[in-house]
Amino acid sequence: MSKSEPASDGVPNPTATPPAAPTATHDAKLDPVYYTWSNTFSILLGRMTGSRDVALESSYFAEQDTVKAESFCKRCESQRDYLLQYSPVITFLRDEVGKLGGDLNARNIHCRMCTAEQSGGFHVDHGIMLCANKFRNRGHQEDTMAHEMVHAWDHLKFKVEDNNLRHQACLEIRASTLSGECRFAREFFTRNQWRITEQLQHCVRRRATLSMMARPGIKDDVHAAKIVNEVWDSCFHDTRPFDEIYR
Repeated sequence: MSKSEPASDGVPNPTATPPAAPTATHDAKLDPVYYTWSNTFSILLGRMTGSRDVALESSYFAEQDTVKAESFCKRCESQRDYLLQYSPVITFLRDEVGKLGGDLNARNIHCRMCTAEQSGGFHVDHGIMLCANKFRNRGHQEDTMAHEMVHAWDHLKFKVEDNNLRHQACLEIRASTLSGECRFAREFFTRNQWRITEQLQHCVRRRATLSMMARPGIKDDVHAAKIVNEVWDSCFHDTRPFDEIYR
């Protein structure tokens, strides 16, 4: 028989609330090896379904990101340097950006830890950010670098207005089309998008619409899709600086 929790006067209180279950951080301190493996398998097997489980899962991943931040960033930087030297699409885009007076290199392609659900970003003044803790593999990082490098090329080639939603939609359409992130194998095997006809167009529309939904001035998904559709024909078929869709 379990003992009752003592009340403030030292008398056992049979109606006292039982102690709360340990938090994710507490579990990790008690037994980090068991915590890591048991939670990993629970997540992979889909056993975390309740509200408390969802919170535990989020806490688990955030905690793992903190613990592994240094190794994530080192891996990202190593893969960045490799891709800048050996990836055909990355070296081509870097050279094309150079022809317009830009310079993309290890000093302005930064590996950082990210909390938002994104894999990268581009800022005209600061360069490219790569989310080191979001990449599945080097191919995923290559697609992300290519996406952001297309953005860099567009900003150098065209007069892009930050508050012009049509301009922003065009940027997202071109980046998703030309980076390779929407190629058939990536959609089919990684994202479970099992379309046979117009798979590329469907992927580009979906990803461009999702990106637009995060921008100020967009009311909802219907509004985002409307803006994407307005510029679709001209932007999807503009493959510059490539002669055609590369991947």
